[in-house]
Formats: sequence, structure tokens, C-alpha cells
Amino acid sequence: MPPLKIFLAMLLSFAISVAICPLFILLIRRLQLGQQIRADGPRRHLSKAGTPTMGGIVFLFSSVVSLLLVAPRSPLLLIALFVTLGNALIGWLDDYANVSLSRSLGLRARDKLFGQLIIALILILVLFKAGFSTGIMIPFAGVELQPGLLYPLLVPIIIIATTNGVNLTDGIDGLATGTAIIALLGFLYIALTAGLPEVALFCGTLVGGCFGFLVYNMHPARIFMGDTGSLALGGALAVAAILTKTELYLVIIGGVFVIETLSVILQVASFQLTGKRIFLMAPLHHHFEMKGWSEWQVVTGFWGLTFLFTVIALIDLGWG
Repeated sequence: MPPLKIFLAMLLSFAISVAICPLFILLIRRLQLGQQIRADGPRRHLSKAGTPTMGGIVFLFSSVVSLLLVAPRSPLLLIALFVTLGNALIGWLDDYANVSLSRSLGLRARDKLFGQLIIALILILVLFKAGFSTGIMIPFAGVELQPGLLYPLLVPIIIIATTNGVNLTDGIDGLATGTAIIALLGFLYIALTAGLPEVALFCGTLVGGCFGFLVYNMHPARIFMGDTGSLALGGALAVAAILTKTELYLVIIGGVFVIETLSVILQVASFQLTGKRIFLMAPLHHHFEMKGWSEWQVVTGFWGLTFLFTVIALIDLGWG
């Protein structure tokens, strides 16, 4: 599959996303499905209450339509879509509980975890049946580790950690969307170089859809992606890393998601052990907001950091 075809599919996904997003915003407003805002968050976020959510449906729809129009039938593509849309469904149920049942925390954590474990189990079975390699490249070492039967334990960890990392990052207008775009572009390049055009096409259509969505998600956001979008993007990044055999490089490319997650873990641990907080507020992007940074400063800073991490990963892979 020539790169030009992937680029055209990306443009198609972008055009669909830009075109349907205003209609989706009107629909969500009529259904009164607005975002619930945490009362303990930054005060300037309180004005965002009621902003239409579930916007992840927009870029997922545009991506799937683009793939249906241009993509050949491919087992790898079906696997990628299964993991992505499966996590999107869990996210949608979470969003529905949030906006319809007025539960700002959405689904219970164990319900999300159970759904993601089912997705991971099905993925593992499919990969093993297809004779998929269990080798893992170790970043900066240039060696491949063979975990063998321990590999199935890694797959759910990758999916759960990445989806939750993207979900935690989705707290400022455009932050998670832009960060995911940069990371997906990294995996698009990795997939092309590794001879996996279907995975590259999958990443490309998501990039196009997310760019179109970003037009309306930038500050001041007219729509939020919700857990529908953040869990879907986390699933997409996880499965892209698994299919390209760059599982541990996801830790580098998705470094911002790792940092955001660690900030929450450290904050909770510190408060429980000492009664003191390390950050003014977690996840980390809220800490910088509380320090007086504008949303635009935080977003562009985190985008830049993601770009740097992605370049480092590509250079180490020898594909930069």
C-alpha cells in the first residue's frame, strides 16, 4: 500500500470529522448530554460544565468510514479495530453513566477492568492462534527478550495502562487529542518501515479523524472526547505497539501518559503515607494550571514533550 493512499485516507477521515462534528455537537446538546465537572478541580473548569461529550464517536466514525472505503480486508486491521472499538464501547458506557446518571466518576473501576481484560484475552487468543511472535525489543539495549508464556500477562497490562494513561491526560482542551495524534504518527511511521501498511493505514485514519476533531476540541473546547474517545485512543496506541512489536517503545512514545499516571500514583501514595501532597493537584497538567499556567501553555508544552519522546524512540529504533 503506497504512502500516498494512506495520506489520502487520512485526508478523507479529516474531512468527515470536520464535517460531522458540528452536527454531533448539536445532537448532544439537544439530548442534554453534557460533561460533569469535578467540584474539586481548577475553578476555571467549572464553566465547562455541560459541554457536549462523547466526541470520540466523531473521530472513530470518520476513521472507520475511511477504512471501509479504502482499506483491503486484513486480519491485522480487524484486530486493531476490535481492540479500539472494544475500549470505545467501555468508554461510551462510562460516559453514559456519567452524563445520564449524573455520576461524575462514571462506571466503577472494576467494571472497566473486567471489560478490558476480556478484550485482552480475546486479543491474546487471536495472536497465539496466528503464531504471533512473543519477542519483545528492549529499548536502548538492542536485544530481544523472549518471555514466552509470560507474554500473555504483558498484553492486558499494556492495554489497561495505556487506556488509563490517555484517560488521565484528557483533562484540558486539546491535550489528549494532540498528544495522541503525535504518538499515532510515530506508530504510523514505525508500521510503514516495518512493512505493516494496514497498521499504518489504521493509525493514519485515526490521525486524520483526531485532527478534524481537534478543530472543535481546542480551547475553548466546543466538545470533549469523553471516555469514549480516550479509552479508544489508548486501545489504538496499545494495539499499534503490540502489532508492530514495539511494546516497550510505547512507554517512550507515550511518555506523557506515563508521567500523568505516575503523578496520580505518587500523589495518592504520598497523601496516604504522610498526609501531604506532592503536587498542587493531580494529574500533573492540573498542577501546572494551579501554578498559573494557561491551558494553552500546558497543552503546547506536553505536545512538545510527546514529540521529543517520539523522536527519541524512532532514533533508537534506527528509523529516525
